[in-house]
Amino acid sequence: MLPRSVGRTTRGRNNMEYKTAQRDDLPELIELYRQLNPEEKPIDLEKAYSVWDTTEKSNTTRYFIALDGSKVVSTCNITLVPNLTRNGRSFAIIENVITDDKYRRQGIGKRVILNAVHYAKENNCYKVVLLSSSKRTESHRFYESLGFNGDSKKGFEIRF
Repeated sequence: MLPRSVGRTTRGRNNMEYKTAQRDDLPELIELYRQLNPEEKPIDLEKAYSVWDTTEKSNTTRYFIALDGSKVVSTCNITLVPNLTRNGRSFAIIENVITDDKYRRQGIGKRVILNAVHYAKENNCYKVVLLSSSKRTESHRFYESLGFNGDSKKGFEIRF
């Protein structure tokens, strides 16, 4: 099993609360994901709780969030992947990055992603891979400003 850092709650300069998501945050998290994939019907809450419980048992995935009061306004999830190369050091994958439209360009998404990157470093990962739609070029510039290199690898996917 991979180590887990202790979840910490911190406050930003805009009094935003930054933490790892808990089960109680799911309704707000699902609401924010409507902006990420507006063409999709949101996951049913009971199914979301089931997915959450499975994720918690696996002990490899964390959801980092920013809260304005009780509203989740930014998130990303990170999964640590055990690895038989790099002397057994894991790598991490960040996905599902979204900041509420009304909260963009305030440094909130940056802090959420950097919290996830810190978590990967804390757990001795040798790299973090961030996946983003190839069409989101403005987001790509943002990720590059955080130190991600969009030219170092090429990702491929098969959708089902």
